[in-house]
Formats: sequence, structure tokens, C-alpha cells
Amino acid sequence: MRVIVSAGGTGGHIYPALAIIEKIKEKEPNSEFLYIGTTDRMEHEIIPKENIPYLGIKISGLNRKHLLSNFKVLKNYWKSVRILKKKIKEFHPDIVLGVGGYVTAPVISTAKKLGYKTLIHEQNSIPGVSNKFLSKYADKIGVSLEESIQYFPKEKVFFSGNPRSEIVARVKPISKKTLGLSENKKLVLIVMGSLGSTTMNQKLKEMLSSFQEKTYEVIFVTGKGYFEQFKNEKLPLNVKVVPYLEEMLSVLKKTDLIVTRAGASTIAEITAIGLPSIMIPSPYVTHNHQLKNAKALENKNATVIIEEKDFTKEILIQKVDFILNDTIVYEKMKKSAKALGVQDSATRIYKVIRTLIDGE
Repeated sequence: MRVIVSAGGTGGHIYPALAIIEKIKEKEPNSEFLYIGTTDRMEHEIIPKENIPYLGIKISGLNRKHLLSNFKVLKNYWKSVRILKKKIKEFHPDIVLGVGGYVTAPVISTAKKLGYKTLIHEQNSIPGVSNKFLSKYADKIGVSLEESIQYFPKEKVFFSGNPRSEIVARVKPISKKTLGLSENKKLVLIVMGSLGSTTMNQKLKEMLSSFQEKTYEVIFVTGKGYFEQFKNEKLPLNVKVVPYLEEMLSVLKKTDLIVTRAGASTIAEITAIGLPSIMIPSPYVTHNHQLKNAKALENKNATVIIEEKDFTKEILIQKVDFILNDTIVYEKMKKSAKALGVQDSATRIYKVIRTLIDGE
């Protein structure tokens, strides 16, 4: 199979794309790939390290506040289209996949106009601008959450779950001792996205001492850019602060409760495991989609939401204590989260890809 994959901007797009690539390699080891991303976002560093051929195009999203700056955006878009026409024809793919981010817009639309089969994937409950635009160019559209089915043509859309979840399901749990933690105590993991959050880190800095004398242990992941602010903080013995967790998925499998944002990949990971959560959705994202992501879980009793504006140490600790100490509540959340997980998401997507290519 010859596959062009495009996804960019955030890990929430890139890692599901890598999960699909991994599944295709597993099923068809001789497959060849070309990954198309930007020249200046996360993917241009991550993908080459995976030994996947990479093409970077200079492109950015539309600026809704400064409309005049969009002349340059549109100029780069049409310049990218000219490059893509040539590169896509040269590679001659069996399928072109768009897994999120504005970089996918010229890739999928150009591929479709050239006559190639296309598939896009939406991770969030409310589709982004690119996927709304691309719905007319995609042959098939996979969605992570059932709530987003309504936004796409019925004859194209299918519920796949998030392909990231299939990787999580296979990961082995870490030994807590390697983290300097007790195997006998419950673990609360606090992480506000892979990069961390300025506002949430400031709030958490003031409340970590309040976990003193709790029977559970706490790991707070600051994000690499914020760790220096915490290095000299005097912390309770049951609280550990780290900049980053290399083995995040393995740690999740030993976590009893996670306090986190409500990004699509995070939701895929915790539902694959069946991990109860307290979600503080980021209010700084388009269409407030993280709140809607979290609501999809809350409606099924799989999470508790605290909006950032309402976040205090009293509310957080009361919620943590309530969930961990009430066995009935905890088990219900665990069961509900697990029921929302899709264990074979990447496989589902592979099957649709194969069907498209085979013309069935």
C-alpha cells in the first residue's frame, strides 16, 4: 500500500496519525509512506525521527482577528497546492489520509481533485474548520466521538474511535517504584496537556501543599517549560513534581485518578484504560471544544468537570477525595469510562482504507 498521511500542529493530530501508520505497517509491512506536514510545527521534528519520509509545506491557519494578514496565508496556500500537485502525482498513492490540522486542507482537497481516494479523521466532538471544509473532498470520514457524527454526510461518516486508543491498550504498566512511589497507595496524576498550562500551573503551585497527609500520592506534570518554577518549592512527601513523563501511557495504567484537560488524545487514552477522571477543559481552544469533549464523558458518568474559572484547591481536593473514597462512585466511573473506549480503532480505520482501495 502506498499512503500519504497529513496531520499537524498538535500531538492530538500527530499521534493518531502515527497510530494509523503503525497499524498499516502491521497489516502490510511493505507499505510505503509520505508524511506531509508544516515546516514549523511539532510534526516536522517528530515524524523524521520515526524514519518516515517527510515533506514540509509552508502554511498557516486563517487569522480571524487580523483579516489583512490572510493575504499572505492565502498566497502560501496556493503555493502549497502547486507543490502538492507535483509531489502527490510523483508518489502516486493508493490513499491519502488527513488526520487533523490546517495543513490537511490543501493536501486532501488537491489529492481528491487529482482523482485519489481520501479519508479524514476527526478527533473532537465539534469538527475543526479544516475537516468541515474537507468533508466534501473526503470519501470517508472517521470520528472519535459519536457526538460528531451529526456534522458530516451520513453516507461518508463512520464511528472509529481514536486510533491512539489501540496503542494504549497494548502498553504494559510501569512499576511505581521506578517513579519513587509506593505500590500500596493510590495514585492521582495531574497533567494539563503535554506542554503544560500557564494559568493552571500557577493555581496548582499554590495548592500542592494541601495534599499533605492524604493517604494517596500525587504526581504533577508541569510541562518542560514550567518545571524551573517548581524546583525550589517545598512539597509534601506524598507529592512529586516532574517536567515530563516519558512513559506516560505506562504510568496511566498504574494511575487511579487523573486530573487533566479534555483533549481528544487524552480522552482516547483514559477511555481505552477505563480511568476515572476530573477534567478541567481548556477555555482557550476553538469553539470551546474541550468542554464539549468533556461533556460527552460527563453525560455517561465517566468524568467530573471543573471549569477553569471555578477551579480552587477546596473544590479539587473535595472532588478527588469523594471519587477515591466512594467505592461505588469510583467503580461506576471506571466502568463508564471503559464502555466509551474503543479497543480496535486503528483496525477499524485500516479496514475502511482497505475497502476504499479495493473499490468495495
